[in-house]
Amino acid sequence: MACLLASEVQQLLHNKFVVILGDSVHRAVYKDLVLLLQKDLLLTPTQLKAKGEESFEQDKLVDGGQRGPMHNGTQYREVRQFCSGHHLVRFYFLTRVYSSYLKAILQELQSSKHGPPDVIIMNSCLWDLSRYGPDSWKSYLENLESLFEHLGQVLPESCLLVWNTAMPVGKQITAGFLPPEHRPGDASLRETVIAANFHSSVEAKKHGFDVLDLHFHFRHAGRHLQRDGVHWDERAHRHLSQLLLAHVADAWGVDLPQRNPVPPSIRVGPARTRPGRGIERRPQASPGPPALAPSGYRPLLPLQHAPRPPPPRLPMALHPRPFPVQVMSRFLFCPRGNSLASDPPFQSDQFSSNDFHSDVPSPTQTGFSFEDDTQPPMPPFHTPYQQRPPVVHRGFPRYVPPGPYGPWGRRPRSSKRWAPSHPHPRPQ
Repeated sequence: MACLLASEVQQLLHNKFVVILGDSVHRAVYKDLVLLLQKDLLLTPTQLKAKGEESFEQDKLVDGGQRGPMHNGTQYREVRQFCSGHHLVRFYFLTRVYSSYLKAILQELQSSKHGPPDVIIMNSCLWDLSRYGPDSWKSYLENLESLFEHLGQVLPESCLLVWNTAMPVGKQITAGFLPPEHRPGDASLRETVIAANFHSSVEAKKHGFDVLDLHFHFRHAGRHLQRDGVHWDERAHRHLSQLLLAHVADAWGVDLPQRNPVPPSIRVGPARTRPGRGIERRPQASPGPPALAPSGYRPLLPLQHAPRPPPPRLPMALHPRPFPVQVMSRFLFCPRGNSLASDPPFQSDQFSSNDFHSDVPSPTQTGFSFEDDTQPPMPPFHTPYQQRPPVVHRGFPRYVPPGPYGPWGRRPRSSKRWAPSHPHPRPQ
């Protein structure tokens, strides 16, 4: 799986309207994406824990949060938005998968001046199963069916909806959204979440929507689960963002860069627990003397240690004349979405072919294999000649030269959903 840099994420989501719907876990999904659109840095623990703040990394609080009463009730609201010259990302806090509030959100998105969203990322599960009485399971299944049926009616064919399965939870949950009298003392909620993920995935696929199985991807990542048993640390969320971006790129037929080795996002390992103590992290052996960390943001990857001595220099072979340097450039094809500004197309690092990450688990896939001591990819070295970045022509297919070999990438996937007999006109 490719690990995208901020400049590449900017190009992938150029002129795109992204909407994220969900609980506090998906609030962190929104925050990590907003940060990744600007900087190659990880979220800090303070940013992960913050709730309803007025501003986060150039975004703004649109509704709810600190503008209203701060509580852990089912009526809590929080709407956030990040808007730049070429990117628009919006977050809506949900406590139920389908409700009058959710229908109002979809109506608002239909009448938005920016047009309907290009991507919707959504999940709702833990609140539904734990805060709505003894019939919560039955209500959740009925609401799932109503949700995807409604989405199929109001979303245009151009909108990519990605349903995320709920991530694993710990054996003991102390998160604030769950009152003490409703906190299970056993693994019942963990098993219920697995069953809920199965039903939600089946329902989403039945209506032709995409499913990203986060529960599968993070089933062996208990080391990165927070002590409250629900939320995850900054490395897990960066890995989650990379999974989402790879899925979106695959759906749009966009080539991603291939880097070897892949920069680490999270480290695998079972978590040990103590009664009443939540998750206990195992000590990690340090391969060398610790380096001083800068103040403020934490680095994306561990800081490098002392540099290794350079290898011995070999005699250079003599040639009758220097070889000409050939520079081969490639263009990224990204379907044009709703333009948020009239500026010229965004230019960034060029993309190359890659191994697209499949969301369907293979029989040999066992989980993560990232290590924390892998060094980050180094930027390209400066060369004596000047190389202009490729110009991205959006809205036009790439030129495919004739030959015995196939093209690098693929065309955008056709929608699995049937178009309505009387489609609604696109909002102006």
